[in-house]
Amino acid sequence: MLNTVSRAGAALLALALSGCAAIVGHAPAPGQPEADVVARLGRPTHVYQDGDSRLLEYMHGPMGQTTDMARIGPDGRLVSFEQVLTLQKFAQIIPGQTSAEQVLRLVGAPSEIVYYRSAGMNGWNYPYKESGTWDSMMTVYVDSAGMVRRMENGPDPRRMPSDRGRD
Repeated sequence: MLNTVSRAGAALLALALSGCAAIVGHAPAPGQPEADVVARLGRPTHVYQDGDSRLLEYMHGPMGQTTDMARIGPDGRLVSFEQVLTLQKFAQIIPGQTSAEQVLRLVGAPSEIVYYRSAGMNGWNYPYKESGTWDSMMTVYVDSAGMVRRMENGPDPRRMPSDRGRD
């Protein structure tokens, strides 16, 4: 019985990893029609209108640390495909100037939203691999008017070692 459960678990893990590898290993090429991009990557997690372009978001969360964004031009073809959870993209979010809608177009939807009653703001959490090394969490605080008010960057608490069992 245990051996069967172990094999089933291994099979599920292999299936899950193969799905991730398909997206990372075979990024669509600029110029491909939107239908080909969707056929290769699957249905996007969110779609945003950005001027005359459309952004197809592919979140790899909630524990994932990447979000890919495919920009489809007005001609219906792929213009660019990039991983957007980076320090460079987060640096484009300016408290007091950037709206929540702009955040969605820059880095996609958060993996988690936490309401902070004392501050009267929502914290949008984005787990990511800072500088390709550190398991980090960027929190973007959005007020009730939909404006970014502040940001915090730190270690991802979900990936920190537990102190349980230590003397």
